[in-house]
Amino acid sequence: MGRFETPLLFQSKILCLSLLYLLTTLPFSIYVSISQTGCLFRGPPLIPNTKLFSYPSSYGEHKYALPTTLSTCHSPVRFSDYLEVFEKIRNLCWNSLSSAPSSPGLRYMVGRESSFAGNFSTQERKSFFNHTDDDQVEVPCGFLKEFPVRESDRLAMEHCDGVVVASAIFSNHDKIRQPKGLGAQTLHSVCFFMFIDDSTLRGLAAHNILTNTEGDDVGMIGAWRIVRVVSSELPYDNPAMNGVIPKHLIHRLFPHSKFSIWLDAKLQLTVDPLLLIHSLLISKDADMAISKHPFNVHTMEEAMATARWKKWEDIESLRVQMETYCENGLQPWSPSKHPYTTDVPDTALIIRRHRLRSNLFSCLLFNELEAFNPRDQLAFAYVRDLMSPKININMFEVEVFEHIAVEYRHNLKRDGVGQQIRSASSRDISGSSCKAYLLKMWGESND
Repeated sequence: MGRFETPLLFQSKILCLSLLYLLTTLPFSIYVSISQTGCLFRGPPLIPNTKLFSYPSSYGEHKYALPTTLSTCHSPVRFSDYLEVFEKIRNLCWNSLSSAPSSPGLRYMVGRESSFAGNFSTQERKSFFNHTDDDQVEVPCGFLKEFPVRESDRLAMEHCDGVVVASAIFSNHDKIRQPKGLGAQTLHSVCFFMFIDDSTLRGLAAHNILTNTEGDDVGMIGAWRIVRVVSSELPYDNPAMNGVIPKHLIHRLFPHSKFSIWLDAKLQLTVDPLLLIHSLLISKDADMAISKHPFNVHTMEEAMATARWKKWEDIESLRVQMETYCENGLQPWSPSKHPYTTDVPDTALIIRRHRLRSNLFSCLLFNELEAFNPRDQLAFAYVRDLMSPKININMFEVEVFEHIAVEYRHNLKRDGVGQQIRSASSRDISGSSCKAYLLKMWGESND
């Protein structure tokens, strides 16, 4: 029997050590390289590879996804281990249930008015902007007219005492899409609620997605509990205005929830909501987490874009709104507003911790929407800058937003093209309350 000889390749100790070093460091090098150029997330233990819901092909829930414009992250978000996050958030929710609050909560105005939020004057609305811990003033915060949900749904919302993910589709404007990347415990611990009106319900029934359209409980579509609101009893004629009720008054609809994620129905969530809450909210000790707008920084820029692209067609009312805000203290963004890094967010995804500052901000913002229009980006900085106590907002980068959600086009397309609005200049603003604002924004102010 011949003597076994070591292959030539392994006879050199230096070569062996070099190969061992290469094999152990290559994965780490790849990790570092990716993490420096992209949004590298540590994923949770996923639910087994089964669809949450099987849609008929005619529904086309994944048609018309918008392409992402940014493929990398300069400041990628790090996610902690899913099970550690799950335990931490569960403990936070449990402790808040079992212990007295550190400060009193808001007191909400009750009664019956001619409008859902009272339709107060500018100075009346502004009088609620300052709030102290021992303040016993009742803040107007909607629900001065009924929001028509069934009793079974109302009870289910009241029993959601931890984390809620909510969305809404009115006028059959979008499609219901299932969240992706869910951890093993998420469906058992997070409430998913989708608000729809009669028009959306008929659209779902036409595709045989929902069949129980007359009973008390409409049913589930995958992860989502479907909440039907009666269209004829909705408080506003404008579907978009009805849509901002669950969007900005989510703490009123889910009075015992501790955290929430609002998701415009044009978005599909691709990261577990518990990881988002932990990384973007809790780890930053923030009251709210929201993405920066991809293009605009100043409120006036967003107002001009709203008019140019006919996102709100009553241009005169937009002018009145901006004049009102300038008269009452709105300033363009500047470094003096830090830690706020912009005046314009992308409000399609909002992560909140339900406590006094975030709840007060939501109430005050909603009152402005009722006063003017549902374009919530226009009132955002006005409320944020003038309210007290100050709200702590984590305004994360656009590329992070594009890596945690997929955006789709709406079902309904706009008629025609946006009317072109001529850019204003310093020659056009004589006598305007916003003259100082615009000159400062354009860099023409001497101040």
